[in-house]
Amino acid sequence: MEIGVRILLAFLVPQVARVGGQEDGGLEGCVPGFQVKHYQVAYSGPYQKGQALIQVEFDDCAGNEDVKFDVSDASFHVDRDLNLVPLRDVLSSRPVLFIHGLSAHADDVAQVEVTGLPVHSPHNLRDILGLGQTLPYRSKRSLLVPPIIITENQRAPFPRIIGRSHVISTEKSGNHIFRLTGPGADQDPKGLFTIDIDTGDVSVSRSLDREAIDSYQLEVSTTDFVGNLVEGPTMLLITVIDQNDNRPIFKETRYTGEVLEGSPTGTTVMTMTAFDADDPATDNAALRYIIVRQSPDKPSSKMFYIDAERGDIVTAISPTLLDRETLPTTTYELEIVAKDMAGSEVGLTGTATATITITDKNDHAPEFTHPLFEAYVYEGSTGVVVNLTVDDRDDPDTGAWRATYSIINGDPTQSFEIQTNPDNNEGMLSVVKPLDYEANAFHMLLIKVENEDPLVPDVGYGPSSTATVHVTVLDINEGPVFFPDPLTVTMMENIPLGSFVALLNATDPDILQIQSIRYAVLRDPAGWLSVNPVRGTVNTTASLDRESPYVHDNKYTAVFVATDNGSPPATGTGTLIIHLEDFNDNAPYVVPSVARVCEDAHDMNVAIVGGRDKDLPPNAAPFKIELGKQPGLDKTWKVTRVNSTHSQIMLLHSLKKANYQLPLLITDSGVPPLSNNTEVKVQVCVCKKNRMHCSSAHSHRASLLVLLATLLLALLCL
Repeated sequence: MEIGVRILLAFLVPQVARVGGQEDGGLEGCVPGFQVKHYQVAYSGPYQKGQALIQVEFDDCAGNEDVKFDVSDASFHVDRDLNLVPLRDVLSSRPVLFIHGLSAHADDVAQVEVTGLPVHSPHNLRDILGLGQTLPYRSKRSLLVPPIIITENQRAPFPRIIGRSHVISTEKSGNHIFRLTGPGADQDPKGLFTIDIDTGDVSVSRSLDREAIDSYQLEVSTTDFVGNLVEGPTMLLITVIDQNDNRPIFKETRYTGEVLEGSPTGTTVMTMTAFDADDPATDNAALRYIIVRQSPDKPSSKMFYIDAERGDIVTAISPTLLDRETLPTTTYELEIVAKDMAGSEVGLTGTATATITITDKNDHAPEFTHPLFEAYVYEGSTGVVVNLTVDDRDDPDTGAWRATYSIINGDPTQSFEIQTNPDNNEGMLSVVKPLDYEANAFHMLLIKVENEDPLVPDVGYGPSSTATVHVTVLDINEGPVFFPDPLTVTMMENIPLGSFVALLNATDPDILQIQSIRYAVLRDPAGWLSVNPVRGTVNTTASLDRESPYVHDNKYTAVFVATDNGSPPATGTGTLIIHLEDFNDNAPYVVPSVARVCEDAHDMNVAIVGGRDKDLPPNAAPFKIELGKQPGLDKTWKVTRVNSTHSQIMLLHSLKKANYQLPLLITDSGVPPLSNNTEVKVQVCVCKKNRMHCSSAHSHRASLLVLLATLLLALLCL
């Protein structure tokens, strides 16, 4: 009976670790063995051959080479993909299966719990005690190693016995000793657990910390005194039971959140989450949240509610009261307490602060502070004339507060403009086109103000979102205005002195005042003009010369000033442009002044010359170029026309290398025409191989006559 009770107790000890939970050996890096110690399989009918039931997680930290698996039920095995599969069709199985993984680097056991098996009544004591099941991995049935449960944080004295291993045999002769191996015994952390070699009592040597290591997997075996293995090894699982020795801890001491004003009751603002290092499967880590303080506590001390289990903070106040503009502050501070032990009085607590900001929505339209604004502006000026002020109860520096202005009536000529001052949200009304007192001394504008962001649907712009602006234009003494400006006239150059040129016309814009105007010359580059100060008549004081350097593109420009007798006097300027017509007052001339020909009349004996004239057509080209009147020139030279502006000079017979002054007469086409007697230096050069070698000596003037006489004498002597 004692043996059966021991077997029953061994398999009925509560399993503290969560099913499917992963063991934390507390060691850094890879821990050889099953990475998950406990598995569950739901029984839903007979298992079919080859059907994958679960996939185990095993890692010997060396690549899983040559790993062998044994299953406590021979009807199952673990395949290469680490799947637990039946070797044949299985109608039922034991409620617990053990899988033993063994390699050169790991030796570990995992447990598979089969749930949903059909309930059947035991037939004998052997079934009741579970002796019909195969115990995991015992070399002999006589060694029984039940799991051990120990509470963390135990106090001295140490060591203290926490469990016992048994040899169930009447034949134990006393020559066998117990051995304990594994992490916590002969492996790091070494020396935590020891075993009495005679009795099998297992002791702990110091206090344990579940948060560091929550379970230890060791092996118990018996050997003879020589060291030969007699029983085992058999797995010993020591589970550390949690105590409530850790307070809930918030990740941060201060959290921030925000909620839009007017949000419905129950709107989630934020979530507070604390962590407890105690066993999450116990109440030691079961947290409950409460709000212990709200600051300020107006308009209600319970404006917010926190879900005790989830930590969600939601609004508990009505949307009407959650009005940012009427609340005493836009920021509320909550002190949140998280308590373990499911919130019981004995639970440990942790505290954090939640700061909640009530954010704004555009539920208030901007309103002008006055229905009427007045402005005064001098005519002819521009710039800001008045600043329009508005009130908006929404959050400053947001789109719900920033104003945009528009002129909706009273500005048909678009003389005004309104912009928003980014510093104070005021509307700056400016004149962008100068106003005229005489045309309109009073303007009435209708201004509208809106927000950058649209208003919420149930709020609209009212009468206070528009205002009237009265703009009064102030009169100033304006300067006379010339019309037309510029004044353009056409005159013939060289007209007599004192000739009438133009009549200036300047008027005073101040039509409501009677003022006189006097004229004066402001700029007359050539000094050709004068103006009557009263009548404004412009006359010549010198000859108008179209060819003057002061004339550009046949136009001469002068500027006049008109001054009224206002107080103070005002002036205006006007421009007179005189378009000068040409008169044939410039004789033409020949270019270039030097020409070259070859001494041999059969070579390059032709030179091209052209005519120039400062006058314009028809007082210029076409030009007539001919030899001077000296007799005998036509025996040596010949001038023929090439086109309307150019002619060619031809040497009729050979001359010696020298420079000759050839008289020419050029005549333009004006009416009457003008002529000009001029001389061209003709260089008679020696021409060889397309190069001209010319004389640098002085020119022979129309001693060409002597030359001709010499030539005639030479001819007579022949």
